[in-house]
Amino acid sequence: MNQVKLEGPCKGPIELQIQAILKAPSDPNAIKVGEWLTVNKLEFFTMSGGGTLDGQGKAAWECKQSKKCTKLPNNLSFNSLTNSIIKDITTLDSKSFHVNVNQCKNLTFINFNVSAPANSPNTDGIHVARASSVNITESSFSTGDDCISIGDETEQLYITKVTCGPGHGISVGSLGGNPGEKPVVGVFVKNCTFTSTDNGVRIKTWPASHPGVVSDIHFEDIIVQNVSNPIVIDQVYCPSGKCNKDLPSQVKISKVSIQNIKGTSRTQNVVTLLCSKGSPCEGVEVGDIDISYSGKEGPAKSSCENIKPSLKGKQIPAVCSAAAAAPAPAPAAAAAAS
Repeated sequence: MNQVKLEGPCKGPIELQIQAILKAPSDPNAIKVGEWLTVNKLEFFTMSGGGTLDGQGKAAWECKQSKKCTKLPNNLSFNSLTNSIIKDITTLDSKSFHVNVNQCKNLTFINFNVSAPANSPNTDGIHVARASSVNITESSFSTGDDCISIGDETEQLYITKVTCGPGHGISVGSLGGNPGEKPVVGVFVKNCTFTSTDNGVRIKTWPASHPGVVSDIHFEDIIVQNVSNPIVIDQVYCPSGKCNKDLPSQVKISKVSIQNIKGTSRTQNVVTLLCSKGSPCEGVEVGDIDISYSGKEGPAKSSCENIKPSLKGKQIPAVCSAAAAAPAPAPAAAAAAS
């Protein structure tokens, strides 16, 4: 199937049923502008049917890695949708992001499945930005980048009963890289399971950044299984290594709840809270953490900088017991550039 765009406004509800496997052109250069399937400016839109959108991304990933391709299309792009639902759909092997959600309100994903190899580059599952009241529930993500990534001006995002892995976890950010970014307020990640991911739950902002705000973030009731860097706040995020880390991030992080996260880590640093020296994190609560590590380096540990969290309940490992010079997250996290 070639490139398709559905654009409103329309007077009544619309349901698009996909009941087969639809395949994108395998040629990385076949779609030069825009995305493979785009839906714009609709209210009461439903996509359903149990079908699969196969982006046939293998050739594009090879092209991307050889730097012969610059702009690759996402499988799906939803822009300015309101009161809409995406259900019982699979997106497979996208050339770039699987789904981009932009300027949507009251949009729900349920039984939505993302699948791509762990080594597929830049294949984020769902990227949400400039959107409010988005719900992602009872869905699964296996991909080569963030399962779900969260950009600026996101408000009231609910991620529940989601499985993630392989992939780079669920990330707020990276933020602060562009001027004029608007606050991220109200992100709820609850009752989710991460398996063999490069990160678990994460907030990442650039050093020497533009100003920004991240507030009212909830990472709660989460299981991690063989996950690298299960819990991360990283305000010196710099995957390229070409940042001025002497200048602090100007993104203010506050009101973060990290509660009831249990399981196993494949990195010794289980909890990494590296906040900005110019704008330390405030109102961070950490409670009931029970994550084990059985590597040769020794028991699990935490690293903290420019933060004094409120602690309650069980703490395994002890969180921020010695907030000295803290190392960055393990290399698996640094590789998760998106």
